[in-house]
Amino acid sequence: MKVRDILRVKGSTLFTVAPETALQTAVLVMSEHDIGSLVVMQYDKLVGILTFREVIAALAIHHGKLDGLQVSAVMNHKPLTCNMETEINEVRRMMLVDHARYLPVVDQKMLMGVISFYDVAKSVVEAQDFENTMLKAYIRDWPEDTEKAAN
Repeated sequence: MKVRDILRVKGSTLFTVAPETALQTAVLVMSEHDIGSLVVMQYDKLVGILTFREVIAALAIHHGKLDGLQVSAVMNHKPLTCNMETEINEVRRMMLVDHARYLPVVDQKMLMGVISFYDVAKSVVEAQDFENTMLKAYIRDWPEDTEKAAN
């Protein structure tokens, strides 16, 4: 399974924000759409990612206030990325090693989507469920042992 398979099922809805956007506005967008990340774009270039992790850190540092802060002040400036052909096992490894919950998907410098740890876990569980169903069907249809039937 590859990243493209996850995006095909998930859909390609993208939520982006500019670096100069007020952090309060970005938090409202994340809350409105029930999402944990926003890709930060400057014109057509990926320049960072804002996740709830950076927002919580900013709240802690600024004593619960986000007044006057811009996204660029708290975003991850060097997000881990993957492409459409990246294997899911590689994505899992990348996410675990770097503690990344969200990966922008970039193909030939074009942002194609974002996959989350949840998306990856869901796809793995669905693949395992399908495999289990197929194995159970195979076992159920297992031919009888002809030697036992003859005795």
